[in-house]
Amino acid sequence: MGVLRLLKRAVTWWNGQTIGTQIWTLFHGRRVGEDSEGNVFYQTSNGKRRWVIYNGEAEASRIAPEWHGWLHGTWDEPPTKRPPRKKSWEKPHLPNMTGTDAAFAPPGSIRRAEPGIRADYEAWRPE
Repeated sequence: MGVLRLLKRAVTWWNGQTIGTQIWTLFHGRRVGEDSEGNVFYQTSNGKRRWVIYNGEAEASRIAPEWHGWLHGTWDEPPTKRPPRKKSWEKPHLPNMTGTDAAFAPPGSIRRAEPGIRADYEAWRPE
């Protein structure tokens, strides 16, 4: 591990785990599983505390619904032991794209690159 990466971990909480979380996990954590994003899920030996170590930026919307339910105690068994049944109408999980180029932009939005003038906009002209 490079010096810069170690320093970054020591002073930031949004890039993976902090050193404090790493120490807590080392002594109290029992690995439960990993999701498709590479996030690793832990719980204490008595099962009272559950947490996630993010693979990269700590962004809660990167956690799939089945793991979110387990983290918040909606069900007791993690998806590695008892995966939820997928419905035919379900789409794959996507993280929150707000603030990125992939964010939703409705028709007429200034964020859409549409040729010509917007049909719902009329420029003001002084008399």
